[in-house]
Amino acid sequence: MTPPRLFGIPARDAPVVAVLRRGPSDWCHIGRWDVGAQPAYRPGAWLRGTIYPQRCDLSPDGRWLAYFVLTGRPADDWRAGGTYVAVSRLPWASALAAWGTDGTWTQGVRFDDDRSVWDVGEPDEGDALPCRARYGLGWGRSVSYAVERRTGWTETPDGPAYDERDPWEIQRAPQLTMARPRPGGGATLQVTGAYAAFRSFDTRHYGDPVYRLTGGLVGGAVDRVLTGVQWADWTADGRLLVATSDGHL
Repeated sequence: MTPPRLFGIPARDAPVVAVLRRGPSDWCHIGRWDVGAQPAYRPGAWLRGTIYPQRCDLSPDGRWLAYFVLTGRPADDWRAGGTYVAVSRLPWASALAAWGTDGTWTQGVRFDDDRSVWDVGEPDEGDALPCRARYGLGWGRSVSYAVERRTGWTETPDGPAYDERDPWEIQRAPQLTMARPRPGGGATLQVTGAYAAFRSFDTRHYGDPVYRLTGGLVGGAVDRVLTGVQWADWTADGRLLVATSDGHL
């Protein structure tokens, strides 16, 4: 059996990670990974379709997941259509509110601390008021590593400059390295790879993500590739989280 593809979206203000799984084929799964003092994983909803991880977001408190999904033919009474953005309670997929899109060339959405930010308008399905009472919701940027850029990662200076003729960064992404220093000091975590940048391309053509630890650690410096790792990030207190290539957290 082919191992699943895993991607994590950490909450900014809570020890919670939304885990998005692709696989078996044609299916996606949502999970909640609590990474605080008592770590635990809570499996959630299965969804037949494709969730695009880099076009998703997790609310700062870890309560709500905003996800972009491509499904098959929707039900006749589902006004959001076959491709839509939805807000649900992590780790479930039941849409509290949903907005239809014109196909898959969309930017996805992001939560905003400013509640006056509400670029998405009224939902085609459901009620967005519970979420809107806490956060704004805006359209994301059409950019590589969209999730990482919102969660403390930055480009290393050796990458190519942004080219306005490549607004989706398809050409630039393979040459980028993103980095995030360990909270509290120590090593820096880096990631490269076109698949890592978008999490929707085929790894057979674009290669697996490559994660590396560089810089200072207690006892000396390090420069080491994290073999067998398909996703990694830091917790707020500096612990390293990984999803392995064989599908383990």
